[in-house]
Amino acid sequence: MLSRLMSSSIRSLDRECNCTVRLLDDSEYTCTIQRDAKGQYLFDLICHHLNLLEKDYFGIRYVDPDKQRHWLEFTKSIAKQIKSQPPFTMCLRVKFYPPDPAALKEEITRYLVFLQVKRDLYHGRLLCKTSDAALLAAYVLQAEIGDHDPQKHPQGYSSKFQFFPKHSEKLERRIADIHKAELIGQSPETSELNFLQKAQRLETYGVDPHPCKDVSGNPAFLAFTPFGFTVLQGNRRVHFLKWEEVTKLKFEAKTFHIYANQTEDKKIILTYFAPTPEACKHLWKCGVENQAFFKLEKSSQVRTVSSSNLFFKGSRFRYSGKVAKEVMEQSAKIKRDPPEIHRHGMVPSRSCPSITHGPRLTSVPRTRRRAVHISIMEGLESLRDSAHSTPVRSVSHGDSFMSSRGHLEDGSEASTSAVISDEAYSPSDSVLSTPVAERGAEMPPARHLNGAARSLDEQGPQQAGTSKEFPPDRRAPRPLRSKAAPASDVEELNKFILSVLRLFLVTIGLLFALLLLLIMLTESDLDIAFLRDIRKTPEFQQFHFEYFCPLRRWFACKLRWMGGLLVSKSAGD
Repeated sequence: MLSRLMSSSIRSLDRECNCTVRLLDDSEYTCTIQRDAKGQYLFDLICHHLNLLEKDYFGIRYVDPDKQRHWLEFTKSIAKQIKSQPPFTMCLRVKFYPPDPAALKEEITRYLVFLQVKRDLYHGRLLCKTSDAALLAAYVLQAEIGDHDPQKHPQGYSSKFQFFPKHSEKLERRIADIHKAELIGQSPETSELNFLQKAQRLETYGVDPHPCKDVSGNPAFLAFTPFGFTVLQGNRRVHFLKWEEVTKLKFEAKTFHIYANQTEDKKIILTYFAPTPEACKHLWKCGVENQAFFKLEKSSQVRTVSSSNLFFKGSRFRYSGKVAKEVMEQSAKIKRDPPEIHRHGMVPSRSCPSITHGPRLTSVPRTRRRAVHISIMEGLESLRDSAHSTPVRSVSHGDSFMSSRGHLEDGSEASTSAVISDEAYSPSDSVLSTPVAERGAEMPPARHLNGAARSLDEQGPQQAGTSKEFPPDRRAPRPLRSKAAPASDVEELNKFILSVLRLFLVTIGLLFALLLLLIMLTESDLDIAFLRDIRKTPEFQQFHFEYFCPLRRWFACKLRWMGGLLVSKSAGD
């Protein structure tokens, strides 16, 4: 009896595993879950722990054994997704950035979004010009330490806090001046809301960049924002497509395609190449989820999408959550006393030190403000640094962080573009790195339609997509035209042969299955209801006597002839 109890307890322990989730304030939530528990169960535990009701904006991120980042799917088992041995380690992050943070119903939700955007600012994902950077940092300072007190905050106190990967002494003084003079009396709630409203107007708000290469081999970053799909290249935003314009997202191996209709008679295809097939699939799934969340009116409109046009090829995926409009409607029905927020419980982060505990950052001398050119490999290697996403790297270094409304003079023709950054960042290390192929991403050839490549790169200067924070009179810059690789014809032929081979194998499999069914109908004695009904039909009986029986006699005759021939040869030997 005792042995039975011990064995049952051991089996129950084997079915359980420990799980640690790092929250946005850098604290950790540890729990024990069943091995077959689904992602929704863990997510609900975390939301209950945080007293969070507006939870559809958030998600759980993890890294697989191959160092590829993923979002935890709530409808699937946790153990089957992570594929590593317990204890499991994951992170709670904002998955869908609210288009208007001020419209959030509860303060606890705004506070968590504030922590995420502050993290984005530190890791170099939220880029801005110097004046905006100083104001954002001052808001953070006011929210966390309150009004300036000469007794507690001596001269140079802002240099002890780490808001960005690096900054200058001039910027530190500007942050302190704003904090002392302009933000007196602001409560933490007001400062956090002002921070979010300022960040929401920046063009890199909600950007989670995925490292890729264009068809010319130039490094680029693809990102999905609350307002659409964007491409960041060098120090500027080269493409922006509103969600209403994006019609399809597709990937094959390392190749990612974006199909869009900017006007009724203007259809475009953008093609980019991810470092690995796993990274490309992750990029595709992120795009499918963001498009469904921000574009659709109801979750009932969500459909299962395939990465390929052929049913036997590619991956299939379906977004399983609510859409943005439903989330807002559900939030409006929340009626409860505001939950208590513990802002003082912040601890130093492994990847992003707390503002109130961060180490002093050595200021950057002015003599080092020079242009820094980053090679393709260096740009890709720099993608290992971020906990939430890959930080955007720039190709030049200057006095400002970002000119969100910058202009570029191209020869005699002036073209307006979204300048992303003039500063080369060096983001901090993180346990949640982005996998990068050691020898860079291989560059497959560009896709063609009707013999002509169709992409924004070949449209010349044109009207870029607009949203409420993007002026409608802006035009995208004129990128370089794509050039196919020398071995493009061979690679296209290999892809065509593989597709034909797959189609052939599927056809053979279907014919074999039909042959087995035919043999069961004609030769077996199985007395199954649906087989019996088929045998009684006049069409089957006619087929059986007029076609199948003569064919069977012909095969039997041939087999007897071949058998006799083999016997005669063996007797002669």
